[in-house]
Amino acid sequence: MKRICVIGTGYVGLVSGAGLADFGNEVICSDIDAEKIQQLQQGVIPIYEPGLKELVDRNVKAKRLKFTADVPEAIRNSEVIFTAVGTPMGQDGEADLTAVEAVAKTVAQNLNSYKLICTKSTVPVGTGEKIKRIIATFKNNGNEFDVVSNPEFLREGSAVGDFLIPDRVVIGVDSPRAEKVMREVYRTLFINETPMVMTNIPTAELIKYASNAFLAVKISFINEMSNLADAACADVHVIAKAMGLDGRISSKFLHPGPGYGGSCFPKDTNALAKTANDLGIRMEVVNAAIRANTNQRESVLERIRDLMPELAGRRVAVLGLAFKPNTDDVRDTPAEEIVKGLRRMGADVVGYDPIAAENFKKYYDPELEIKESVWDAVEDADLTVILTEWNELRGLDLPLLKEKMRQPFVVDGRNILSVEELKALGFSYRNMGRSKI
Repeated sequence: MKRICVIGTGYVGLVSGAGLADFGNEVICSDIDAEKIQQLQQGVIPIYEPGLKELVDRNVKAKRLKFTADVPEAIRNSEVIFTAVGTPMGQDGEADLTAVEAVAKTVAQNLNSYKLICTKSTVPVGTGEKIKRIIATFKNNGNEFDVVSNPEFLREGSAVGDFLIPDRVVIGVDSPRAEKVMREVYRTLFINETPMVMTNIPTAELIKYASNAFLAVKISFINEMSNLADAACADVHVIAKAMGLDGRISSKFLHPGPGYGGSCFPKDTNALAKTANDLGIRMEVVNAAIRANTNQRESVLERIRDLMPELAGRRVAVLGLAFKPNTDDVRDTPAEEIVKGLRRMGADVVGYDPIAAENFKKYYDPELEIKESVWDAVEDADLTVILTEWNELRGLDLPLLKEKMRQPFVVDGRNILSVEELKALGFSYRNMGRSKI
């Protein structure tokens, strides 16, 4: 068991902190946001993530997990410091390391014994060396320290399971002492024979970017294939299924839609391309995926215009505002651009999302009319647009949908509705790569 401090109680920090406590460590999650810490101390989880509240409550009750706004004290009382602060995308695409650098300076000023500083935040290659330099510059004693890279691979909506039962754990170290400490931190996973990738710090930093960029490329590829399938009167579902049966390709992430979003793929692909450019390497494939993802939002609007050329004064119900199901995250959600596009075309837009509606209004469109249910949203709608594959939308009662709508026009941006049933009921529809089969 190790005494651990997690700095940053956002999505990654809170899941990681609770998960590390569940492994038997003594964890204190710290944040400079006193209001957020107060919420957590009162048992209020500030983000939506299935299973997270139960995980937090269990470890708080066991006295393995605590919360504090006193970051310096948390550092002094811990052996291992996990940094999980944000690295948002800057104007030129590179990751903004302001918070990472500030944490490194705070650690240096509170280095009262040997400590292991472990970076959970997604950071460009070379950040580990930068953290070392900052701590060495600002520490005022002879206490030793090590820096480790331990990137996270948490999928929003299934992050708790991803942390507790991971596909692999990547640990970048440059000393035997640091490796020994990390093996103790993750002792539970070592006992369970979870695949562990032990490597150096630069390699660990690049593994996270490489993984996300590859998945983004795969998504962009199948999205472009869906556009081609529509033009060629082909069925992208059959194409994807046949591709996925090839073990070299696999079926994962071969699901066309309005483009990837969220807090990781858009930011990480841009950061990787910028880092490569700074090092004199041009990432042609990654840059193409970035462009294709931007274009994919417009391709949904093109399908809408094709189905209903005149949108002025039409009532459009947009179902799904989060970038994916089982999360309230609306960062870089395709719904932002598509709602804006509908408004530019003169549509009267109403929205529905079971979890993310208020966040969408808060960050993008305070004037958007939000409905409390799917059926309230589609009442008297001329067009329904589906942008998030929530389970309740997968099971949509299509006869009732037709009854509720003023006109039976549907754009299924996630291919979750039955084409056969849409045809049988007389809907006019477009989807992603199956519109003309």
